[in-house]
Amino acid sequence: MFTGAGGLGMGVCRAGFEAAVVVERDRYCCDTIRENQERNLKPLANWPLVQGDVRDVDYAEIGGEMDLVSGGPPCQPFSLGGKHKGYLDRRDMFPEAIRAVRELRPRAFLFENVKGLTRPSFANYFEYMRLQLAYPEIVGHADEAWTDHLSRLERHHTEGRGNTPSYRVVTRILNAADYGVPQRRERVFIVGFRSDLGIEWSFPAPTHSKEALLWDQWRSEDYWEVADTRKPDDESARRSQKSARRLRERPTTSPWRTVRQALADLPDPEFDAEAADDYPNHKFQPGARSYPGHTGSPSDEPAKTLKAGDHGVPGGENMLRRADGSIRYFSIRECARLQTFPDDYVFHGTWTESMRQLGNAVPVALATVVANSIGERLEQERNQR
Repeated sequence: MFTGAGGLGMGVCRAGFEAAVVVERDRYCCDTIRENQERNLKPLANWPLVQGDVRDVDYAEIGGEMDLVSGGPPCQPFSLGGKHKGYLDRRDMFPEAIRAVRELRPRAFLFENVKGLTRPSFANYFEYMRLQLAYPEIVGHADEAWTDHLSRLERHHTEGRGNTPSYRVVTRILNAADYGVPQRRERVFIVGFRSDLGIEWSFPAPTHSKEALLWDQWRSEDYWEVADTRKPDDESARRSQKSARRLRERPTTSPWRTVRQALADLPDPEFDAEAADDYPNHKFQPGARSYPGHTGSPSDEPAKTLKAGDHGVPGGENMLRRADGSIRYFSIRECARLQTFPDDYVFHGTWTESMRQLGNAVPVALATVVANSIGERLEQERNQR
């Protein structure tokens, strides 16, 4: 559901799931998926894509037991960069995610959304969504306010009657950088397993850390030797050195991946346009400018969170800041690298439209990690049964 450019869907399929139906309304996202299907790109090639409003989907037409429902309901109602309307926003599609769970009764579900969903002003609605996913059969009445429905769900939850098909739901904010994505991207993940399966599960432990990167940069200094570049000597570097001195030993995790590492083998589209033409969507986009609070992503850190923007692409988050202080926009290909899409994945539409798709996407690598963990646990349960 809410497939977008396909980041979450690709990760889920890489984890071994097979798509029964793929739903997306936006025509540009659908054009992107179709273009990659025409190029026989796996795992999209056999996706049964439905271009249309998810509210029109009849789940009764999908036969057989469903292992997983996944998707990223539109995040604009809860995004820090949006209008903050939350449940008052007509773009809130969580009710449709809950309907899919209620009608399909999958063995598990996986939903992703912006970190802003968990902030205090949305705390009650976040709990409302969580309880609806836990008890999807307790449906709100047509004339019932959501707060009254929440109260009814709370009473049922505390009564513990256990006579309604339910899900065990866990939520956590994950930073993509902690799982090998070269971007600091915090998102809330909501995972549930059908309670009759008796599955115990927790989110995968982080595999990468900032502390390990600081060690490699300022204690062993291996980072600069491998990168074959000079160490910076500015205020930011001095702060990092100070933090690194507090580390007593090298962390056991891998270091955060940086922009420099992610883009190392890509030619600079500003200065080597001919070589850049060998890569799809790798064109220089002029017009980048820096201003307070929007200074771009430093080369030797994970990128700032790529954003779609409410009115076009916000410059500060989608810019590269080189070691000499110069800036430029990331190309579409570079943003795809930062979102861990494969290099042969082509984005359809203008630079702004493609950046919107990328800014709304789930990093493929992060989706794969979470979906792998879910899939392995489902397989264990199936084998035990």
